[in-house]
Amino acid sequence: MNARLLRIAGLLGFVALCICESVAAAPEARAWLDRNSMHIGETVTLNVEVSGDTGAKQPDFSVLQNDFEMLGTQSQTSMSIVNGESNSKLLWAVGLQPKRAGALTIPAFGIGGAKTQAIALNVLPAQAGAVGKAGDDVFVDAEATPRSPYVQQEVRLTVKLFYALNLTDGNLDDPKVEGLVVRKLGQDSNYSAEVDHRRYRVVERHYAITAEKSGALEIPAIAFRGHAFGPGDLNSFFSRGQGISAQSEPITLDVRARPPDSGNDVWLPAQSLTLSAEGADADSSVHVGEPLTLTLRLKAQGLGFEQLPELKLPKIDGADIYPDKETTQNRDDGSWQYGTRERKFAIVPSRAGTLQIPALSIAWWDTAKDHAAISEVPALSIPVAPAQGSGAPEPARPVASTPSSAAPANAIPALAPITSTSDLELRQWRLIAFAAIVLWLVTAVGAIIWALARRRARVRVGAAQDQPSHSAGGSEFRAACTRGDLPAAGRALLTWARRERPALRNLGELARAVTDANQSAVLGELERALYAGESAATDASFATRLSQAFRSGFAFVNVRGKHADEPVLAELYPFKI
Repeated sequence: MNARLLRIAGLLGFVALCICESVAAAPEARAWLDRNSMHIGETVTLNVEVSGDTGAKQPDFSVLQNDFEMLGTQSQTSMSIVNGESNSKLLWAVGLQPKRAGALTIPAFGIGGAKTQAIALNVLPAQAGAVGKAGDDVFVDAEATPRSPYVQQEVRLTVKLFYALNLTDGNLDDPKVEGLVVRKLGQDSNYSAEVDHRRYRVVERHYAITAEKSGALEIPAIAFRGHAFGPGDLNSFFSRGQGISAQSEPITLDVRARPPDSGNDVWLPAQSLTLSAEGADADSSVHVGEPLTLTLRLKAQGLGFEQLPELKLPKIDGADIYPDKETTQNRDDGSWQYGTRERKFAIVPSRAGTLQIPALSIAWWDTAKDHAAISEVPALSIPVAPAQGSGAPEPARPVASTPSSAAPANAIPALAPITSTSDLELRQWRLIAFAAIVLWLVTAVGAIIWALARRRARVRVGAAQDQPSHSAGGSEFRAACTRGDLPAAGRALLTWARRERPALRNLGELARAVTDANQSAVLGELERALYAGESAATDASFATRLSQAFRSGFAFVNVRGKHADEPVLAELYPFKI
């Protein structure tokens, strides 16, 4: 009895030991932040660790994207043995940067059979002194000129990033403000500079900013976020280095409204503006009906072409105007934007005399001198000569009298015929049109003749192909028949037939391709003699009958619309074996 109790007690102890080991082997998970309070613009590291199950899958960190920028994820596995017991751990580290200030929550993550706890993070607004300044490892400087622009006037914004660390990556924000039109100018400049006795590398960027309404307008702080390795930095768990950030001071613009004395024309506040004309001047000369090309070009410094008015010409007395399509362009030199509009006009005088092209002007506001200005193209007077080929009317010439008849006293002298330029041009156009019609008719007739000749040639070639060829392969066939050599006769006959029907592969196909019953029958006898071993067809009389059957060539099926080498019907077994 005692022995039995001892055995039961030992079994229970073994089960308890297994249960304890199973409990000890269950995975455990925990999560923590390297700090629980921070300022906006800074970064924080989330650590998630699971022990006892190194095969666990990575948690779904995408749930953090609503409140944080994901800066990268790293994992690390470790194993330790203490007093003969092994323990394994798997650690994930996630770099986070909050998108907003306030109380944020890191949710719980389920890993296998374990679950982490939720973590609270307090994100404070940016510190007053966190914008960065000269002497810091990294700082951003922004400057706008002018600070009191007119509405729609270009404001040049220069942003400079100074850094004294080794950057691994980074992003410098673009200014984004409602009511502002922002255009990046040129490419970023990279150089070195010394500020407060410290050497920095500098990234310089330029923008053209245009305000769409008057009043106070703030350009918010321009932020930089990135990663860098600093001198003596040993915390290199992330391959990209430590997270760094900096931002500039916000800039307030006092945008002025359009001045009352700027007129009622299109508002053009520019650093400079020029209107020019090319292609015509006072020394130009033109004839009636000949086009004169005038090119107008409007170029403004500090304005895009979208802000410039469309180029037009007023009506000109005694001329017709035909405007071309306008061309536009925006370019910059890294500091200023330049808008250009250009348009060509064909001016065709309709009468001789003087062509008066009126003066053209555009009112604009000179922002460099802060007053109204006008860009003008002076008026032009261009002499217009009569149309080429026309002349003054010839004087009247009396009709010559003859001795037998005298002109009556009240007879009207006949005038020499006057041919106007329009009549000459009409005759010339009629001659050109008549010549074009004749040339077209000749071309059409030639094409028809060529097509007919080509068709006749094809017919002749087809007829020649349909004629049996007695000399091409027939001589070898007949010689074999005379010798009584049926294998040679079969080969020669098939070679002869392939000259007209290249697709034939054997005597059986040849027998199906001919329409003459006699030819088909002797071909069947020849096949049986060659391949079935029948001796009835091996006598001399069969060789004679074979030669006589093909003395006039082959009676092939004549199929119109098909090539000679195409079978009439689809083969029963189209695949070759």
